[in-house]
Amino acid sequence: MLSSVRIVLVETFHPGNIGAVARAMKNMGLSQLTLINPRSFPDEEATSRAAGAKDLLEQAVVVNSLEEAVADCQLVIGTSARERTFDLPLMDVESTAELVFNQSSMGNIAILFGRETMGLTNAEMLACHRHLFIDANPAYPVLNIAQAVQLVCYELWRCQRKQVSSSKTTQTSQELHPRQDEMALFYAHLERVLRKTQFIIPQHEGRVLDKLKRFFNRAHPEKAELGILRGILASVEESLENKDTSASKNRSNASNS
Repeated sequence: MLSSVRIVLVETFHPGNIGAVARAMKNMGLSQLTLINPRSFPDEEATSRAAGAKDLLEQAVVVNSLEEAVADCQLVIGTSARERTFDLPLMDVESTAELVFNQSSMGNIAILFGRETMGLTNAEMLACHRHLFIDANPAYPVLNIAQAVQLVCYELWRCQRKQVSSSKTTQTSQELHPRQDEMALFYAHLERVLRKTQFIIPQHEGRVLDKLKRFFNRAHPEKAELGILRGILASVEESLENKDTSASKNRSNASNS
């Protein structure tokens, strides 16, 4: 379970937090750490705070964008203490651990943690399938990044131990879900078709694409379902091309006559 879970830190400002996160992860058996544009890394402070988890820092992956960080993931979970307008399924730590456990055998899973000062942006949350909310004192719900990672990793470790000790580990019957790069190709295909059919008008685009992404992230389609959707889009494109070809022939015949 834990080997397929990736902790992703977005634009971490204090290098000591990266080290503290690595230590929290190793405490609970996680090893995949990805950093998106950290202010300073490698850094002596990160190494010092990592203590016995320096190996996690040495194998940490540093990337320039969220797309790179989650391209091969089939489930992306964003942590945020703030209410959002995207209507993603809101989950506590316990239910998140259960979801991760049920899907961990099917592919990579990313759990995102945002910046120290502002967390994750709305655009970054829009790339997620689920919104993880850590319940805390409403008067002061903001946790240090390392604390938040520790709580989430602990619940993941606890869930795995519970399943193993109770001998109830079962293989989910769900089909594999597409990776994020596959979803990106679908969104590009969808946008292309919507523009060809003039459902999206350049002068009045609105937020149609954002809302559709939100819908499909909530639905979290299986690979087979995504294949059907891509097939529908391809069929629409083919019909449009045939229609254009037929219209072109008719114009040509008319001009010749």
